[in-house]
Amino acid sequence: MTSRPAAPPLPAYRRKLFWVALLYFSEGLPLGVFYDIFPVYFRQQGVNLADIGLLSLLGLAWTVKFLWAPAIDWARHHRWWIAGANFGMAAVMALFAGSPGVGPWVWVAIGAFTMLSATNDIATDGYTIELLDKREYGMANGFRIGFYRVGMLTAGAVLMLSGWFGWTLAYLLGAAVFLLNGGVVLLAPREQPRARVAPGGAAREFRLLRDQPLWVGALALVLLGLLWPVLPPVARAAGWDGLNAVAGTWWFRGALPVGLMFAGAGLMVQAARGPRAELMREGPVFGAWVELLSRRGMLSVLLFILLFKLGDAAMGFMVKPFWVDSGFSSEKIGLVSVNVGLALSIAGGLVGGWYVDRAGIFKGLWVLGLWQALSNLGYALAAWYVPRVLPGADGIVHPVDVALHHQAAVYAASALESFTGGLGTGAFLAFLMAITHRAKATTEYAILSSIFAFSRAVAGWAGGIGAQEMGYAGYFFLTFWLSFPAYLLLPRVRRMLEHQDRNPI
Repeated sequence: MTSRPAAPPLPAYRRKLFWVALLYFSEGLPLGVFYDIFPVYFRQQGVNLADIGLLSLLGLAWTVKFLWAPAIDWARHHRWWIAGANFGMAAVMALFAGSPGVGPWVWVAIGAFTMLSATNDIATDGYTIELLDKREYGMANGFRIGFYRVGMLTAGAVLMLSGWFGWTLAYLLGAAVFLLNGGVVLLAPREQPRARVAPGGAAREFRLLRDQPLWVGALALVLLGLLWPVLPPVARAAGWDGLNAVAGTWWFRGALPVGLMFAGAGLMVQAARGPRAELMREGPVFGAWVELLSRRGMLSVLLFILLFKLGDAAMGFMVKPFWVDSGFSSEKIGLVSVNVGLALSIAGGLVGGWYVDRAGIFKGLWVLGLWQALSNLGYALAAWYVPRVLPGADGIVHPVDVALHHQAAVYAASALESFTGGLGTGAFLAFLMAITHRAKATTEYAILSSIFAFSRAVAGWAGGIGAQEMGYAGYFFLTFWLSFPAYLLLPRVRRMLEHQDRNPI
C-alpha cells in the first residue's frame, strides 16, 4: 500500500506562498499598465488611433521572450533579474510622471517597459519552479492566478487615481509599487546552486544554429520586426531626414515589422522541417518548435490559434480609446471597464470551463466562440448610439457628464464583452492544453500562447488604423466578421482532437 506524500511544513509552506503571491502580482501589474493605462493616457493626450494601435506592436516582446529565456536560465540569480526588471519599470513610470505629454521618447520607453516585463516573467517563472516542490503546485497555482489578477486590478486602481489626482501622481504611485516589488523580492530565499549548462542543452543548440542559415535568417527577421516600431522616434531624434520622410506612414510603422515577423515565422517553419531539424529536436529553445511543426495537420491548427480570438483581439485595444472619446473619466474607465470587466471575464472563464467539461472541447470552441463574436455587436451598437466627444482647444479629450442612457449602453456592452470574452477564453485554453505533448507541456503551451499573443499584438495595431478610418461603430461591426475565418478550420481542429483522443501523447 502506497502512502500519500507528506505535507510540507506549514510555516515554510506559507512563506513560499507569500513569495509566489508577490512574484505573480509583479507579473500581472505590467500587463495591466500596458493594456489598460497606456491606451487611456495616450488618447487623453490627443494621440490618434493609428498611433495607439501601433503601441500594441510593442507588446510583441511577450511573444518572443522564449528567445532570451535560456540566457537568464544560464546566468541564474533570478531574484536579481526580477528586481532589476522591476526597478527598470519603475524608472519608466517615473519618466512618464516627470515628462507630461507624448513625445518621440515614449515609444522607446514603452518598448523598454515591455522588454523588462517579459524578462520579469521569465525570471519569475524560473524562480517559482525551483522554489516549489511538486506536492506544493496545487495551492501555489491558485495563488499564481489569483495574485496575477490582483496585479492587473492594481493597474485599474492606478487608472482610477489618475482621474482624481492627475497623471503625475498616478505614475509616481505606479513607480513606487514597482520599486517596492523589486526591493522586497531581494529578500526572497536564495536559489540552490546547480550546473549552468547541461550537456546537449542551449549551448549545443545555438552552436547548431550557426550552421543553419534558415534558422539564423528567421531569428534575424523576427528580432528586426520586434525592434522596428522604435525606429521612427529614433530617426526623428537623430535627424535622419531621409528616413523621416516615410517614418510616419502606416506601412513603414506597422506593415513592415508585421511582414518581417511573418517572413521570419515562415522561414522558421521551413527550418523546422529541414534535413537537419532532427538535430535540434531535443533542444531547450527550439526543440519544442521542431516537435510541434513535425506533427501532421499542425500548421492548420496553428493558423486556427492565430484566428480564433481575432475578432476579440482586433477590438480589444480600441475599447479604452472608445471610452475616452465617449466622455468617460479615468476613474469610471478603471472601475467599470478594467476592474468590473476583469471580474466578469474571470466569471466567464469559469462558466466556459464548466461548459467545456460537459460538452467537450470541439463543441465548446464553436458554441462559445459564437457568443464571443456576438459581443462585438454590443460595442458596435454602443458606438453607434453614444455621441463622440471632440478634443478641446488644447488637443486633449476631456471627460464630460455622460447621459445616463449613454452610460447604460456602454456599461452593458462592456459587461457583455468581458463575460463572453471569458467564455471563449475558457474553451480556447482547454484546446491549447489538449494538443500539447505531456512530456513538453510547459514549453509547448508557452509557444502556443505566444502565437496567440502575436495575433493579439498585430490585431491591436491594425485596429488603430481601422478605427481611425472607419469610425468606432463601423470598425467594431467589422471585428464581428473577423471572428469567423477561424470557423473554416474547425474540421481540421476536430480531426486533431480526435487523433489526440486515439493516440494520447
